[in-house]
Parts: sequence; structure tokens; C-alpha cells
Amino acid sequence: MKRILSYLVARVVLTIPMLFVLLTLVFVVLRVMPGDPVSAMLGGHAPQSVIDAKKEALGLNKPLFAQYIDYLGQLARFDLGRSMILNENVITPILEKLPATIELTFSGLIVTLLVGIPLGVRAARRRRTGGDSAIRFFANITYCIPVYWMGLMLQMFFGVFLNVFPIAGRIGMRIDSSEFDRTGFYILDTLMKGKFLEFGDVLWHLALPSITLGLTLSGVFIRLTRANMLDSLKSDFVLATRARGVAENLVVYRHALKNALIPIVTMLGLQFSALLAGAILTETTFSWPGMGRLLLERIYLRDYPVIQGVIIIYALFVSLVSLLVDIVYAAIDPRVKL
Repeated sequence: MKRILSYLVARVVLTIPMLFVLLTLVFVVLRVMPGDPVSAMLGGHAPQSVIDAKKEALGLNKPLFAQYIDYLGQLARFDLGRSMILNENVITPILEKLPATIELTFSGLIVTLLVGIPLGVRAARRRRTGGDSAIRFFANITYCIPVYWMGLMLQMFFGVFLNVFPIAGRIGMRIDSSEFDRTGFYILDTLMKGKFLEFGDVLWHLALPSITLGLTLSGVFIRLTRANMLDSLKSDFVLATRARGVAENLVVYRHALKNALIPIVTMLGLQFSALLAGAILTETTFSWPGMGRLLLERIYLRDYPVIQGVIIIYALFVSLVSLLVDIVYAAIDPRVKL
């Protein structure tokens, strides 16, 4: 237990420099980009005196280094600041949008694993057959297709032509979300309240966005699973297990797959950041009220504090998932010690 705790502390300490570098880059890039929040707020016809007064009120008239020191002081107090556009605490819109993004990201991750790993295993078992070629072709196609194009095609086919799934929003317009919006996680809230009709509607709206996000990343896991399963199926311990007369399905799924999961778990941590990036485009395509849409909206408005706050939350999530992946990796591979 002490070893695990020291490992967790070491990982958290190593995360701090990464966050510091990321925040510094974001801070500088935002302020050297053309345009400023005051012009976005007041329009292009405001008097110069009004613009100067607003910049002074927001602290934008200070030198860049002084602004940076002020920002680091805010973060040291665990204060993300206030929006330059709406004058609200930055954490307020983030907490409103974060549950939607988490639901979409993890739903997309589930789709990725449910598609990628079984198809990869099947391709390895049917090596050099028509089924193997078809699965590899599918993996290459999904890997190359942009996530927004995939979303548009699914919207057009399943939403417009077949009218099976909704193409926008998080819940139907006829359902009052205030009756169960307790934590912001609609799946959890509807189950806690016993509102199974609303629960079905939430899943119905979540289907196309999560499938879009999951399919675009499934190709990576199909190829990775196939390659590692081929190596695992040729290993000595699998041959010995077959020689003992163990059923083929047990050989494949209990022995070979467990050994092949080790690099897959590592890739899972690396691909989580890609899931978050894909969620931004998916949220825009499906009008999903998450942090991705919030980030794009505030980039257009040059709302520096909100942009920086969203990126901080994204970075913390990626770091947390990487830490969890390392722990799972150690649990799967006995050669790895925390």
C-alpha cells in the first residue's frame, strides 16, 4: 500500500511541470493571436476611450509578464478567474458543460473497445482469410475518416433518411430535464430517479455521437489487437495450453487475449487525449452542449480565462486517465511493479 501511495504521489508531482508548460504556452499563444476580447465585447465602433477603460478594468493594459504573474497567482489560490465576456466565474460554465463531455467521451470509449478489440481478435483468428481482409479494410477506413465527416454521414443516413436517431441535442424537447438534473450526468440522474423513459431518451440521443466518436478511433485498436493477438497466439504458453486440450475459446480469450491486452491498455491512455479532441468536433457536429462547444464559442470571443480554464480541465483529465492506465497496466502485467 505504501508503494502504491508513493507511486501516486510521484506521478502527481510529475504532472505539475507538464501543466505549467501547457498553461504557459496557452497563455502566450492566446495573447499573441490577432484580436482581443475587448473588441469582441464592444464591437468595432466603440470609442477608443471606452476600449482603453475596459482594457484597464480587465488588466489587459499591463505588460504580458505582469498578466502572467497575476494569472499564476490566481491558480495558486485555485481560482480560474472570471469570464471577460459574461463576468461570471469561469468554473460555472465548466461545471455545467463538463458532465455532458464526460458522458460522451466515455460512451465513445466504450464503443471503441466494443468494436476494436472483438474485431481485432476475430481478424487474428481468421488470419489471411476474406474476413481478416474485410476487418483490416474497415479499420483503415475508420482510421482515415475525419470525425466530423463520419458524424455528418451518420446524421444523414440514420437521422434524416431512416429517421431512427435524433441528430442534435442531449435530450428530447418534450422532456423537462429539471426533474432529474441533479448531478448533470443524465444517465446517472435518470437511473437514480427511476425515470426509465427519460433514461431511454438520453441513450437514444447519445447513440449517434458516441458511435461517431467511437468508430473513428476503433481502427487503431483493431490493428493493435490483431497484431498483438497474432504474437500471443504463437507464443509458447498458448501452444502448451492447447497441448493440454483446453478449449480453443478459453485459449484465445482467457490466455492469449489477456497477454495481448498489455499494449492495448497503454494505447488506451494515449488515445484518451484523442477522444477528448474528437469530442470537440463531435459536440460541434451534433450540437452537444459540452465543453468542446464551450471552448470553440469562447475562442471566437477571445474569452481568455474560460479558454484557459477548459484546457486546464482537459489536461487534468488526461493526466488522471494516464495514471489509472498505469495502475491497470501494473495489475495486468505482473512484471511491472508500482
